[in-house]
Amino acid sequence: MRSIELAKRNLKEVRRDPLSLGIALALPLLLLLTLQALGGDDVPFLTPTLLTPGIVLFGFVMMMFSSAMILSRDRETSLLARFLTTPLRSSDFVSGYSMPYLLVALVQAAVLLVVGALLGLEVEGSLALVGVVFFLMAVFYVALGMILGAALTVAQTSGAYAVVLMLTIFGGAWFDLEQIGGVFLTVGDMLPFKHALDATRAVMADGSGFGDIAPDLYWIGGYTVGAVLLAIVMFQRRMLE
Repeated sequence: MRSIELAKRNLKEVRRDPLSLGIALALPLLLLLTLQALGGDDVPFLTPTLLTPGIVLFGFVMMMFSSAMILSRDRETSLLARFLTTPLRSSDFVSGYSMPYLLVALVQAAVLLVVGALLGLEVEGSLALVGVVFFLMAVFYVALGMILGAALTVAQTSGAYAVVLMLTIFGGAWFDLEQIGGVFLTVGDMLPFKHALDATRAVMADGSGFGDIAPDLYWIGGYTVGAVLLAIVMFQRRMLE
């Protein structure tokens, strides 16, 4: 693939910043351990089975921020402008910038699931189905990072990161959105975060199958495809400027 060399370059950039990579990997893990210890068996929603999916999405938000930052920096240093002179299509740029962060996000999710299992996480349904949901959401978050990185400056990206983080948290990452109801539930139902959490928790806790979570998957898939296509369009605009 023509994007492989660009992906290798970006993977080197990830490896050259071990502190940021270490924080991105360690912070979700520490958050999982802390919240689970605080909740214990007294707060059902903070048990590993219900808590871990929310922590996984929290980790994806960090990968979104990292992917957006490297793209924003490349734009501001004119490095991206030089890349755009190469015979790469906009889809090649999106995949070249996305693949390293998508890889880290999936490793991060796997580690959190393993640690969650050690803490007592149980998966009553198909683990593969859980993996599909997490994969789609990882693609969504990284593609969102490409959109933000192509549109915003480095300083503006930090503000966008805070907004997406809040939307993820208030999508039910660490609490039961159904019990809160109101505008939070209404907004949550329109965004992919709640649907991803509902789907994974239904599979893990209740043993739900594909048919049971299909409506959630349609929402997740639609947002993911839309984010990828928008990221490609953003790069196409950059190439024409």
